[in-house]
Amino acid sequence: MELRAGGLGDPRVRALIAHHLAESRASTPAANAHALGAGALDRSDIDFWAMWDGEELLGIGALRMLDADHAEIKSMRTAPAHLRRGVARAILAHLIAQARTQGCARVSLETGTMPMFDAANRMYEAAGFVDCPAYGGYPASPHNRFMTLML
Repeated sequence: MELRAGGLGDPRVRALIAHHLAESRASTPAANAHALGAGALDRSDIDFWAMWDGEELLGIGALRMLDADHAEIKSMRTAPAHLRRGVARAILAHLIAQARTQGCARVSLETGTMPMFDAANRMYEAAGFVDCPAYGGYPASPHNRFMTLML
């Protein structure tokens, strides 16, 4: 497995982002769906990575700088054919390491509360993330879960 920076122009990456958006939005009310599309991920305050096995896309993840010491994990997604193989854990570990490298004191994330997010929530808890109040302008809602990890 190899993590590569960038790749938002790759059609395989764009297809996985579209899949992520479709599934997230199908289970979350529109006002509470905060997943970003490929265009919204292509910003100077967001670093995007894709994990590959040769030329096969395994998963994606991004790190958004909220301020000088607070980063946010965005767009974590494993390709459906590669679930339960450690892809998401490897991407998450990389994003946390990047936040540390950039001098962050904490890294946070927003995820869903519906059953489709259960595996992700367990992974975040296992990595040490704990519940926190809504941050970064997100509205609090019963459909969203906000988590943070002090670094």
